[in-house]
Amino acid sequence: MYTFIFDIGKTNIKGNVLNDQGETVWSDSASNESVQGEHYLYIDVKAVEKWLLNCLNKAAKAFKIDAINITTHGACAVLVDAHGELVLPVMDYECDIVESVNDTYDAVRPEFNQTLSPNLSAGLNLGRQLFWLKQTFPEQFNQIQAVLMYPQYWVWRLTGKQVNEVTSLGCHTDLWQPEKADYSDLVDTLNIRHALPKLVNADQVVDTVSASVCEQTGLAQTCKVYAGIHDSNASFSRYLGQNKDKAFTVVSTGTWVISMSMGADIHALKEEKDMLANVCVLNKPIACARFMGGREFAQICEQTQAKTSDPITQADLQNIVDEQIFALPAFSSGSGPFVGKQGKITAQPDSGNALATLYLALMIDHELDLLNAKGDIIFGSTSKKNPLMCRLIAQLRPEQNVVLSGDSASTVKGAWVMTQWDDWQNQPQQNTEIATPAGINNLEQYKAAWLEAASAH
Repeated sequence: MYTFIFDIGKTNIKGNVLNDQGETVWSDSASNESVQGEHYLYIDVKAVEKWLLNCLNKAAKAFKIDAINITTHGACAVLVDAHGELVLPVMDYECDIVESVNDTYDAVRPEFNQTLSPNLSAGLNLGRQLFWLKQTFPEQFNQIQAVLMYPQYWVWRLTGKQVNEVTSLGCHTDLWQPEKADYSDLVDTLNIRHALPKLVNADQVVDTVSASVCEQTGLAQTCKVYAGIHDSNASFSRYLGQNKDKAFTVVSTGTWVISMSMGADIHALKEEKDMLANVCVLNKPIACARFMGGREFAQICEQTQAKTSDPITQADLQNIVDEQIFALPAFSSGSGPFVGKQGKITAQPDSGNALATLYLALMIDHELDLLNAKGDIIFGSTSKKNPLMCRLIAQLRPEQNVVLSGDSASTVKGAWVMTQWDDWQNQPQQNTEIATPAGINNLEQYKAAWLEAASAH
């Protein structure tokens, strides 16, 4: 039995085939580049669909694909009319033109204590995107018959069935009330309640692939399509079953680094620190803190003439600590606990990659402090890509276990887990190890100096 996972990140799109053990046995990928249109930055979903169908065709020739699931980044919705056409191009959440309506939008957006969705920059609040589109293109906006979250758009393209699901709805959209498990008042302000399809659970089969998709890809008509899931929640979901009633935190990495903390107090979230509640597959709010870690890592490497792929050693990290060289936040605008501050590197290091690794570790550690995170700290793919960073966290947090799951792609594995949900919850956690502390001398003093400088600069 083989499952195809379509994974749309902000930087890349990927197709993965997993076997019945959840191991990736085939993959393909392409860069994910948005288009600057006449009016705003948008995602070319037709080009993405062409790539997806071609990818499915190649996968289906090599494997008997029994099921498909989709995982995507958040802050994205597709607006569809009565004829199944796009009402407007699909906005990229980095489009900052929507900030032109900030004053009027802020007057109607629900309070943070209702949505647990912080007031973010550009289009990171999906509600702000929709509000701007309604103000700017009222005639087209009135033609909307379906508002589909991004994973569920692809479910529709593959099956012809329109549904929605809470992990994307509850991802800083301003449209959802996590504690009430219901839509916020903004839905009626935008007049889109009629266009929101029925909600389904993330482990639900929506339908089998359509006859048209079968014809174009060679997939069997019995191939099931699951409901789809928000990417960080996919990473989180695979640990829910094995950590029943326990406090734990999953650190999901990629373009965004998101710490999702089960058991943390959602009423202690600080909006100004880019803290929020995501909604997990159990339809429960989960306290989160986040920053654009993947992009910031790349920025630090670029500014220090390093490559993100450069190898680093413990000695490289020790040299930076000894020389007291700091990367001070933030290296991406509009997000994270130091939002509004300008990134700064205090001196040229011998290893830019090591400096970027220290920066990531200190930022994650700071966010775990903000969350008052208890219990195990779990890393997936990062444990393979940057094991020294995980070991730094283990040294900075000696009273907690830093658990390395060994996944090569946690988001993909999590999306696969949703196709095995009932069985998966009863299986013990496998292939994990506890990270050994890095053993860097004077790391605590370096952390204290970094935090003081980060807050002051």
